[in-house]
Amino acid sequence: MFNYFQDLADRQLSGATLTRAEALAILESTDGQLLDVVSAAARLRRAHFSNTVKVNYLVNLKSGLCPEDCTYCSQRLGSAAQILKYTWLKPEEAVAQAGTGIRAGASRVCMVASGKGPSDRDVDRVAGMVRELKGEHPDVEVCACLGILKGGQAARLKDSGVDAYNHNLNTSESMYAEICSTHEFSDRVQTVEHAKDAGLSPCSGLIVGMGESNNDLIDAVFALRGLGSESIPVNFLMPFEGTPLEGTWLLTPAQCLRILAMVRFACPDTELRMAGGREMHLRTLQPLALHVANSLFLGDYLTSEGQEGQADLDMIADNGFVVLGREQPGQDPDDGATSPGAPVAIRRRGAGTRVAPNA
Repeated sequence: MFNYFQDLADRQLSGATLTRAEALAILESTDGQLLDVVSAAARLRRAHFSNTVKVNYLVNLKSGLCPEDCTYCSQRLGSAAQILKYTWLKPEEAVAQAGTGIRAGASRVCMVASGKGPSDRDVDRVAGMVRELKGEHPDVEVCACLGILKGGQAARLKDSGVDAYNHNLNTSESMYAEICSTHEFSDRVQTVEHAKDAGLSPCSGLIVGMGESNNDLIDAVFALRGLGSESIPVNFLMPFEGTPLEGTWLLTPAQCLRILAMVRFACPDTELRMAGGREMHLRTLQPLALHVANSLFLGDYLTSEGQEGQADLDMIADNGFVVLGREQPGQDPDDGATSPGAPVAIRRRGAGTRVAPNA
């Protein structure tokens, strides 16, 4: 196994397709092999995305009040999670929220609304927001995430200026009935196909940490590969109190890295985003994960808060990466972080004081 993962990277760079046995070897690698796995995956990431990180920004257009029963979701039917609940934002507020993320470095804005799927009136509402946003920020990419689409809706979104459509598969087909009963796995696949048929870039990914097996993970990732998902967000379960999966803590930071690496090996040239829950599950390994994933969400998520936006930007710079779209030709990549470190804190506790030590 000494050179196994580097040899695997060599095969991927030569155009090989990851097999189930190889995917399982990544997921079942030991802690002693973890840096070998990351190093090999990082070669694929660098080959296809150089030292860039794509920054995405979420705008939650409508929060809560969803009739679906997805067990992982704080916005689900019957959820007791104490989240913000509101109906549609006004267009000017949605555009202003998006502008905040764009000014911070986001090149893609994800406009999201809860619910099973949009009505035609909802599609028109979002289309108007997108036209206004593109009028102010013509170069920004817009990804819509509105649930299950009906025929013709994807084309109308495309005509308004939407560039991509997000609809996650979330898990394997065989496990899907365990996390949702109000729609089926096939409904999600069909929505991704509708988006592709309309010329929208398909964005579809996972939620991990829900009790799935390694084989479920492989099934889901290979299904995404088969669908041709061009952007794969990997979400790490946030076990909101008041949802059926509250108290579910099944992931370790190392296993999160292995999952990201397996996705990278399966889809070497696909945008791979470390998405919701990265702060609580990857924890101090987030910077290492950037050497596998080439994309992240900046700041807050739909119903939970992320780490400070500047902390994300500093993490990108401190690890030798640059925000996509803000590359400066000729700039030394080692010029330093985007902001200075914290000032020295004078010790006022522990030895020589009456205050308990920091331990």
